[in-house]
Amino acid sequence: MLLAAPAAQAQSTVTGAVRSAAGPAIDFATVTLHRAQDSVVVKSEFSDATGAYRFEQLAAGRYRVSASQVGFGRQWSAVFELPGAAALSALVLPVSQATQLKEVQVVGQKPLYERLSDRTVVNVEGSTLATGNTTLDVLSRAPGVSVDGNYNLALRGRTGLLVLIDGKRQPMTGSELADYLRALPADQLKSIELITNPPAKYDAQGSAGIIDIKLKKDQRQGANGSGSLSYGRGHYGRFTGNLSGNYRQGGLNLFASTTYARREYFNVRNTLRSYYETRDGQPVLLSRADQRNDNTGQDHFVVYRLGADYELSKNTTVGGVVTGFAVPKPHPGGTSSNVSTFYDSLGRVTDYYTARGTGLGYNPNITANFNLRHAFANTAAGKRELTTDADYAYYYTNRLQTLTTFGRPGRPETLLSGDQTGTLSIQAIKADYLQALSAKTTLEAGAKTSRVYSDNDLQFTNTVEGITTVDAGRSNRFRYDEVISAGYLTLSHNREKLNLQLGLRGEQTHAKGVPLDETQTFRRDYFQLFPNASVKYTASPQHEWTAALSRRINRPSYRQLNPFRFVIDPTTSFSGTPELLPETSYNLELGHTFKQKFTAAFSYSLTDNPITDVAAPESTTSTVSRYVNLDRQHYAALTLTAPLNPTKWWQVYNNAVFFYIHYQGELSGTSLSRGQGAFNVSSNSTFVLGQGWGAELNANYYSPQRVGFFVFRDFGQLGLGVKKDLWDKKATLKLAATDVLMTSPLHALSRYANYEERLYLRRDSRVLTLSLNWRLGNDKINGTNRRRGAEDEMRRAQ
Repeated sequence: MLLAAPAAQAQSTVTGAVRSAAGPAIDFATVTLHRAQDSVVVKSEFSDATGAYRFEQLAAGRYRVSASQVGFGRQWSAVFELPGAAALSALVLPVSQATQLKEVQVVGQKPLYERLSDRTVVNVEGSTLATGNTTLDVLSRAPGVSVDGNYNLALRGRTGLLVLIDGKRQPMTGSELADYLRALPADQLKSIELITNPPAKYDAQGSAGIIDIKLKKDQRQGANGSGSLSYGRGHYGRFTGNLSGNYRQGGLNLFASTTYARREYFNVRNTLRSYYETRDGQPVLLSRADQRNDNTGQDHFVVYRLGADYELSKNTTVGGVVTGFAVPKPHPGGTSSNVSTFYDSLGRVTDYYTARGTGLGYNPNITANFNLRHAFANTAAGKRELTTDADYAYYYTNRLQTLTTFGRPGRPETLLSGDQTGTLSIQAIKADYLQALSAKTTLEAGAKTSRVYSDNDLQFTNTVEGITTVDAGRSNRFRYDEVISAGYLTLSHNREKLNLQLGLRGEQTHAKGVPLDETQTFRRDYFQLFPNASVKYTASPQHEWTAALSRRINRPSYRQLNPFRFVIDPTTSFSGTPELLPETSYNLELGHTFKQKFTAAFSYSLTDNPITDVAAPESTTSTVSRYVNLDRQHYAALTLTAPLNPTKWWQVYNNAVFFYIHYQGELSGTSLSRGQGAFNVSSNSTFVLGQGWGAELNANYYSPQRVGFFVFRDFGQLGLGVKKDLWDKKATLKLAATDVLMTSPLHALSRYANYEERLYLRRDSRVLTLSLNWRLGNDKINGTNRRRGAEDEMRRAQ
């Protein structure tokens, strides 16, 4: 340990102290490290009982340190340059409440977006535009993120993402994942990390990257509480209420929260289908179908969270948390109406019908985590640390669906009834070990095993003139069992201007799917290696260069593999694909950062067996939506970010992604070998107006783009919000509006050799929301800045 101290000091460690003008030390003061040229926050710490603070492992550059505390004014250090500076003069804080409040408003605000070497961080906590909205709403406005008509998430134009919440994988995709993210209020979020180049410690799942959603954690000492109420109005109303409490004393931390929400919404889905046949090598129109669907629904749920952390000793911490999703009565449900008209090649009506549908859902779930962190005695090389996590999750789903079809006079009324019951259980255990091999080299190693088991039973019946029969073509049962075992090694080396990381992850997959027709049973048994390498070179405080190379996989979800039918209207349904294969990709990224602020990154990916969703003709009158494998996909992108500070009270974060995707494959007799360039841009402005007032303005635009056989028209969204701090900053009143210009509806075109589909989708996206947030209790934050045992490791989980 005596040998390690000088080495650590040489690696740009900054120390100092905070005291009052009267002389005594100030504990629990917020000490912030800023870049000198623009005052952007780099790190934050808290002074201890003696007023001392410490920043470690800092990159070369020019910095300033500021310190503040309730009842005192903010104080700044002189500008210093690293490497070279080690100890700063004490910061003396004057007693001035007014000055402190004014300075915090101007300088101490955390930026909404932060661009790091391998990810973009969206700091949702405190954002005006998060007010009263859902996690899906916030994600859809994040830089480079888009949500298509089937609720598939894409990052920088690519689908195939791994979604984590506090490090835990969400075992859902498409509309099911969208339902879950809609049920999670944005007011509970701390941040969202968009990780484009995950290192080997993360699961290899997610060929396009990882979205890690982090929930708030109260770090204040003693007993504390907070709450919020919000009401939004679009076409329908949306109410959300949240209460949370936290008790932190000594080595014990207890926390609990609950959220109640009740929302109504609508969706419009209009489809124009054209059917052709080939004559003398030319397509000839046979018929058309014009279908118009209107859906209304409601969410009604309670989310609760209970947990505790406890320090068994100075070096050992254990923790646990239970999160539940309950569905009180009335259960969420909805209604739908469909009007379908069919025409011949000359435009004459050949048939028509109307259909009315109902749906009722019940989908409670519960998840639990136990974690342990132990820090071994430091060696001469540095620290050693072990973290472990054990996770369990259980999801239950019951969906009741009816569809009554009315045709021409004389045609009997038909009733289609569906009853789907599904269970999903997840167990996972993992361990991660970190060992400093020297003052500049660190080794990380870990192992993990997880099991996913699902059982879905879907029963459909047809009732015509009082006679009910089982619809064998739509009824099904599907069981899926998957076990993944993994291990990884990561070696990191730092040398002044150079940071190098090498990683290797191995994953063994055993999967079995058993539908009702056991002749369709499939097995997947394979072992794959996923190497990862990255390098960062800081040429000067003005220029930083990065490069990364990785191999990743995107396994189809159990829902994508499940061959059951979900009926949308009498001629439109969704079906899983049991023969779907995992997609694998090789990914390269090169980046440059100028003045620790402006970034440019070039990305390239080559994907085998890319997974995409299609709407393919099943007959001359019906269409089925499902997921298929294409042969290959080439992807290239240029990402630019430019955070600006036009004035002290105005921050702007600009992001632009220019990309090209080329698809190769075949479906329904149609060969595909096409690519298209596209781009999306976003800009978010944050205004600090003084006297507790603030505002935000968010705008994004997505150009036309191709996704497999679909071509989407351009769309965008404009949102704005204003807030006012009340009661000495103990409460905040916010008013926010989303999709102000109603420019987010989606238009898509899909063409095959003998079929064409034009799709229009619109949601209840223009919403005005008023909310009130408040805090109660002690404002002092834990001076040791202790983190939960698995807080860092949870994001490495599934």
